[in-house]
Amino acid sequence: MIERRKSVTATVGKVFVGRGHPVVVQSMTNTDTADVAATVSQVADLARAGSELVRVTVNTKEAAVAVPEIVKRLQDQGMDIPVIGDFHYNGHILLSDYKDCARALAKYRINPGNVGVGKRHDENFRRMIEVALENDKPVRIGVNWGSLDQALLSRLMDENAKLPEPREARDVTLEAIVLSALESAAMAEDYGLSHDRIILSAKVSGVQDLIVVYRALAGRCDYPLHLGLTEAGMGTKGIVASAAALSVLLQEGIGDTIRVSLTPAPNGDRTQEVLVSQQILQSIGIRSFVPQVTACPGCGRTTSTFFQEMADQIQSYLRAQMPVWKESYQGVEELKVAVMGCVVNGPGESKHSNIGISLPGTGEEPRAPVFVDGRLTTTLRGTTLVGDFISILNEYVASHYAPRPALEAPSHG
Repeated sequence: MIERRKSVTATVGKVFVGRGHPVVVQSMTNTDTADVAATVSQVADLARAGSELVRVTVNTKEAAVAVPEIVKRLQDQGMDIPVIGDFHYNGHILLSDYKDCARALAKYRINPGNVGVGKRHDENFRRMIEVALENDKPVRIGVNWGSLDQALLSRLMDENAKLPEPREARDVTLEAIVLSALESAAMAEDYGLSHDRIILSAKVSGVQDLIVVYRALAGRCDYPLHLGLTEAGMGTKGIVASAAALSVLLQEGIGDTIRVSLTPAPNGDRTQEVLVSQQILQSIGIRSFVPQVTACPGCGRTTSTFFQEMADQIQSYLRAQMPVWKESYQGVEELKVAVMGCVVNGPGESKHSNIGISLPGTGEEPRAPVFVDGRLTTTLRGTTLVGDFISILNEYVASHYAPRPALEAPSHG
């Protein structure tokens, strides 16, 4: 059992972020927020995939005007998903001038590196905090090394240069990132924002740098922390880098909400980053979202494609069925399924799962034993093997998981 770092709890809409509550999965749209229909569609897709918070860019007056309508249309669809506004450069203006936008958003993300320079920095930052107070909204102070406060960085570099043994520039930069978050949070509290209305993030692109920054933050404050590489990248690179960085920190109990910032392929599915976030949390045993399928990689003993097709069909069925099951059964996300390709590890691995199926190997003749809770219960044969196994899955879920009370809605945890 991973012991979570002690933190206060912040409330974002109806979602709790902090120790004592599940690590929250979030995502961000890549639509033009001014395009209400496209943004509503993508927010809904992300929410259905399992994103518990969704952030949208608010960078123009058109985007600010669109926000209340976006939130209304989502609510009309029965989606009470907290929508977060992402502000850079002109957030103090947009939040002040478009009051319906400020009210409709569940949280404001402020980047202290681009709210202004010198006196304007403090004035603009203060105005955004005042709007948060007026509307009783939490704030994420989100530092990013790509837009780090240059005045703060220059100050630390100058101080470092005067030391008898100056530190490496990288170390000073990482310290500047941490200080930017902490000093901005202290400033927000000086302006009246309560301690439990602040969430911090300090994002970088390198795995080792992220670990260093968040270990430092975790040791110096008790604000809830939002984890994620700022630009994880595309495809395998983005997935692996995110898993490598986030898993280390989560294993140490650091992190209260996460986002995997994947660059989608052209016309790619934005929900992939939600599924990756869920899989990271589930793989290290922090949260469960969907029944897990153990499947062997295949080898020379599994020379046809039948085993691969069967594993894919069963995994797809479980993910598609999960929203229905979660409405009806408690704990079904903990179900473990094995789909194995040959006799070497197949029967043994199947016995370690709640329900498993094992093919005989080379040639993959459609004849396979099925194990339920470690015991051989039947052997399936013929062309209907996959459908028959899915029927057994359905029967297992119905008989082994308690019905969810009619008035109990599944929580985000």
